[in-house]
Amino acid sequence: METKFKMTPLEKKWVLYDVGNSAFTMLVSTIFPIYFNHLAGNAGISDVNYLAYWGYAASICTLIVAVLGPTLGAIADVKNFKKRIFTLFLVIGVAGCVLLGFLSSWIWFLGVFVLTKVGYSSSLVFYDSMLTDVTDAERMDSVSSHGYAWGYIGSCIPFIAGLVVVLGGEKVGLGMQASMVIAFVITAVWWLASALPLLRSYEQKYYIEKKAHMVKESFARLGHTFQEIYKQKHIFFFLVAFFFYIDGVYTVIDMATAYGEALGLDTTGLLLALLLTQFVAFPSVLIMNRLAKKLNPATVITICIVAYLCISIYAYGLDKQYEFWILAVAVGMFQGTIQALSRSYFGKIIPAEKSGEYFGLYDICGKGAAVVGTALVSVLSQVTGRMNVGVASLSVLFVIGLVLFRMAVKMNVAREK
Repeated sequence: METKFKMTPLEKKWVLYDVGNSAFTMLVSTIFPIYFNHLAGNAGISDVNYLAYWGYAASICTLIVAVLGPTLGAIADVKNFKKRIFTLFLVIGVAGCVLLGFLSSWIWFLGVFVLTKVGYSSSLVFYDSMLTDVTDAERMDSVSSHGYAWGYIGSCIPFIAGLVVVLGGEKVGLGMQASMVIAFVITAVWWLASALPLLRSYEQKYYIEKKAHMVKESFARLGHTFQEIYKQKHIFFFLVAFFFYIDGVYTVIDMATAYGEALGLDTTGLLLALLLTQFVAFPSVLIMNRLAKKLNPATVITICIVAYLCISIYAYGLDKQYEFWILAVAVGMFQGTIQALSRSYFGKIIPAEKSGEYFGLYDICGKGAAVVGTALVSVLSQVTGRMNVGVASLSVLFVIGLVLFRMAVKMNVAREK
């Protein structure tokens, strides 16, 4: 673990929001699909269709954020707007998280889940773009890595509290829905509380001055940015590569519990295995960050993509509890690093004053943006009737992402010479 690197107060407050929003990610990856499975089962929906509907909901979230992200990101680059829009989506996400616990209809649950996930994912567009304001290029890899590392370990606190309530609720007379309400409220309060220090201290350092026709001007700048990115091949190829390999990563995160549930694996064992993922991820991110300093971030990202390719192939034959535990450990070793270093790598190759709109495009492919992966898993699971085939198909995304990423790295190296 790093001992020499010390964060500034503002960097710590930025990292703290990773601790908060990661609790929601943990909930979505574990308890959410279990509760949805409970609601869907009561409505007579089969396991294969349950997994497919959950995947389709994640894909719809992606499409909405894909439309909102770049547009709002362009507006957020205007002076004093980034914090306002970030706060709006934070409130939508937190309120939706609370509301989900009170729903007993699987259709309504999916609908509100989409709204909540859109709030969460959209808040991250602006949170990620704040990285250029809270630190400098030399510290960016370490700050981003610390965000993911502490996010993983910090998210365990509300998760364990919620898990105790969900698994032990019946012993104290709590029904399934009452237990879920408490678990969701714990997560929402943790999420909101972690954001308050950042909201009090953050100031937009890089910005564009407000114009008379702000919305029209933002759309014009966004169109210009698309043209710029296409001309800057190192950024364009990175974004396309990132789209493919991170789609695979987030599909694994979003659908891991749903996959295990559909295979009929023990629910408690699945949750404990995914909790182990968080504990493995914490030191792994910090260790890999130190490795990135000795080698370079691009090399470590490449190692992570190859590791995920192996994980997706391994998942094809998964049908036992202990195999899921092995999968959980493997994911924990590389999950945080590939996210952290991809975020900081992108932050260093874009213009800081346009970080909002650039990260809007980045986050189309990023958190919650598993449109190709979830749709691929869902469709192939339904067509073949075998969930293993759907999950193994993710290997295609990692192969494409690996090839394009290495091309992007070569272009960036050539540009810097």
